[in-house]
Amino acid sequence: MSVENELPTEDQNLDQEMNQEQASLENQENNEEQLADEYKDKFVRLYAEFDNYRRRTNQERLDLIVSANGGLLKDLLPVLDDLDRAIFNNEQLEDIAALREGFKLIQHKFKQILLSKGLKEMEAKGLPFDSDLHEAIANIPAPEKALIGKVIEDVEKGYYLNDKVLRFAKVVVGQ
Repeated sequence: MSVENELPTEDQNLDQEMNQEQASLENQENNEEQLADEYKDKFVRLYAEFDNYRRRTNQERLDLIVSANGGLLKDLLPVLDDLDRAIFNNEQLEDIAALREGFKLIQHKFKQILLSKGLKEMEAKGLPFDSDLHEAIANIPAPEKALIGKVIEDVEKGYYLNDKVLRFAKVVVGQ
């Protein structure tokens, strides 16, 4: 045997180093690809989870809106029953005072139900005009100087629902 075959040459050492570097680079690239795949998988799962959450909350909100009126309507049914009874019983009634009293009782019951749901009447007459609460439908000369710029008459009452304006009061303002 010759000595040349037994001793590694510089070319062989250089090839081994290059192979090791190449293997190291390939390992690093594989690790980066695995890490990228892992992050991509996490992103896709998180996106799907968020999309499901968004759909679920939208559906819950829609269900809440649809069923929210159910409680109010159920509470108003006795008032409707009272009106039906009043109409049926008052067809042959000749006592107008009793008729008026019956309708006042029904109106009171109706207002109490609305009040329990957070509805309040807005007081406007005699107060200064406020465009955040009132809608001026007419301006008339004020009968007194003290009524200039104030609400003289409520044409249509305004209402609050839980301290938020539900309907603006339609008013006549003094000039």
